[in-house]
Amino acid sequence: MKKSYLILFAFIIAKFILQYLLINPEYELHRDEFLHIDQGDHLAWGYLSVPPVSSWVAWLIKILGRSVFWVRFFPALFGALTIVVVWKIIEELKGGLFAQILASFGLLFSVLLRLNMFFQPNSSEVFLWTLFFYILIKYIYTEKIKWLYSGGIIFGLGILNKYNIAFLALGFIPALLLTGQRKIFANKHTYWAALVTLVIIFPNLLWQYNNNFPVIHHMKQLSENQLVNVNRFDFFKSQLLFFIGVTFVIILAFYALLFYKPFEKFRFFFWGYVIAISLFVFFKAKDYYAIGLYPVYIAFGSAYLDHILESGWKRFLKPLCILFPILLFIPMYRILFPNKSPEFIVNNPERYKKFGLLRWEDGKDHSLPQDFADMQGWKELAQKVDKEYYKLSKIGKTLVLCDNYGQAGAINYYSKMGIKAVSFNADYINWFDLKDKYFNLIRIKDNDNDDELKETGPYFEISRKADSITNPFAREKGTLIFSFSRAKIDVRPKLKNEIDDNKREF
Repeated sequence: MKKSYLILFAFIIAKFILQYLLINPEYELHRDEFLHIDQGDHLAWGYLSVPPVSSWVAWLIKILGRSVFWVRFFPALFGALTIVVVWKIIEELKGGLFAQILASFGLLFSVLLRLNMFFQPNSSEVFLWTLFFYILIKYIYTEKIKWLYSGGIIFGLGILNKYNIAFLALGFIPALLLTGQRKIFANKHTYWAALVTLVIIFPNLLWQYNNNFPVIHHMKQLSENQLVNVNRFDFFKSQLLFFIGVTFVIILAFYALLFYKPFEKFRFFFWGYVIAISLFVFFKAKDYYAIGLYPVYIAFGSAYLDHILESGWKRFLKPLCILFPILLFIPMYRILFPNKSPEFIVNNPERYKKFGLLRWEDGKDHSLPQDFADMQGWKELAQKVDKEYYKLSKIGKTLVLCDNYGQAGAINYYSKMGIKAVSFNADYINWFDLKDKYFNLIRIKDNDNDDELKETGPYFEISRKADSITNPFAREKGTLIFSFSRAKIDVRPKLKNEIDDNKREF
């Protein structure tokens, strides 16, 4: 036991080291990370696009100093904990050390390295899904009611982390009903556990109700602007590539769940996958929405492979199985991570284009992968806004108003002036401070909006285009910085009207 846990500890250390090494220092934080970090300053039971768990982690990051180290620490932590839970699942399935090592390499050298780069709810989502599956397996083996209540708690936290967990429920409830494990629904404690889940998520449901269920508006926008460009063939291709080093293990898991006698009681996991993936495809979900399904199947497949390679000449295949995910990580290392400079990628686009990595949410190819372009230009923006803010603040109170959450969050994170930028976009619409009168305005506008001087200029004595983002690799390249000083009117009523107009959409 001591030896096995020392090996597990080595995997945990390797996970953290890799997560920090795989990001070139030329890259900054990602657009989406800024929003989640700012949510830590505005704790609530819900937000326009996500439930509250990520804001709790952001609050902890704030307490720890809010450095890039801590922003990247927690996604890496959730990735490491996923490895730990899969290790424990294999113990429950009577798999040996080979199975645990194989699964750990499969998880370590996988899409999780990319997912765990960013402070978003996705990393904690994969961990919570895997932990829920572990608890479900524990209950199936022991039928102890404590595991039902544990499952209710974890599922509740999963909902408070990301609503995407609904696909897990919609996939696995019918799967349980299709198999002998339907008896779980005859246990009254199942419903008491469901009540525990409801109690946990009730504050968020109340928040949604009081705010007219903005999650519906968010899902509609997501469907219209992003999911419409999802290609179903690409979705299936991604499922094969996410854990490419152990894809054969996942396939073996499906076989074992159908035909391996010791896994008979877990056959619903096969149907749960089939139903959940079918729902993802039907709703044209993004490919990474399904990542949380796979760790448990890697556990099943590794435990089964450990059994079939147990004796005879087949045991000599074990080192080859372990070597496979390591070798396949080499081509992944070359393209999946921001470990190459933007200049290198622009000058060597073929390898990225071949795997569709240059295709953005708009369905078009660009010079950098979208996630990488979303990690460029933010410090430049903050520095230039700081420069203008310093000059204007000598005159009076200055508002920094942005077009999108990425701009606002990046300024708030990288600013040396303590700026609290806002936007009519995302949750920033709820974070305006209208108590005091503003004398100046710094307006950050997307590069396709060059008529701001005509629209806003008449309300101020002085108006000018101050600067713009010039980083050629930034998704925000060309974003404009406008400066307006000495307001002729109190701009707060206009701001309030626009806030109300935007809120009426949801």
